[in-house]
Amino acid sequence: MPEPPSNTRFTGLPQLADVAAGQQVLGPGTKGDGLRAVQTALLDMGFAIHGGADGRYGQQTARALRNFQMHASRNFPAVRPTGTLDAATLRALDALAPAPGARGQSRGLPSSFFNGQPVRVVVALREHRTFLFDPEGRLVDIFPNATGTATTPTRTGLKVIRAKLDQAAAEAAGARLWNDAYVFGVRILDLSWADGRHSGEELHGTNAPAMLGADVSHGCIRHSNEAILVLHDALSAGDRVAIVEHVDDPHLGVAVQVS
Repeated sequence: MPEPPSNTRFTGLPQLADVAAGQQVLGPGTKGDGLRAVQTALLDMGFAIHGGADGRYGQQTARALRNFQMHASRNFPAVRPTGTLDAATLRALDALAPAPGARGQSRGLPSSFFNGQPVRVVVALREHRTFLFDPEGRLVDIFPNATGTATTPTRTGLKVIRAKLDQAAAEAAGARLWNDAYVFGVRILDLSWADGRHSGEELHGTNAPAMLGADVSHGCIRHSNEAILVLHDALSAGDRVAIVEHVDDPHLGVAVQVS
């Protein structure tokens, strides 16, 4: 017999008890307190739902669930990227979501080392999340992002923050490059490759927060303006940024080989 959810975020909610029992799938047309609890958990784990937890299934919830499923399927093989909440997805969410009122994730986090070198940021492209670590490698927070399209992809690898641009500089760059002073949001963190080559990519804000969680950029990594302010204030020129497809990328956590 299927086990009901154990995370207190999800207990006592008949809608989720039905999902856990395989009697219901939450998808188009769904609304209710169980769905709101799922939305809140996804938000606290750093998945994008523009408009917040309203208890109604829509495009934003479908995108957030799909991004979570992309993450969870690495360790929960029964999870599929459907964008709906079935029993397998609820079991994974029950295991990974933090306690009520907390942000982050209970397990399954990326390492704060890339090829043995400490990094301050890990960008996981397939799940559209950015992980910020403190200088000691402790997780600070997780933010939703938007990344490059199939034709203009965000390139994976180890990068370094080469410059920090404030709001005035970000607006000037937007006006110069795109004829839109607000396209980069309120801050830019310019990136180079670890060997010093310019990457042509940045971490920056956005004037289109509803597009977070999707592949829509020209290769840069977009964040909400609230998130990019936190990242800008926390990071310094020279800090390393690892860009990977998934949080279990084999380069993450690999020790430096000493000859």
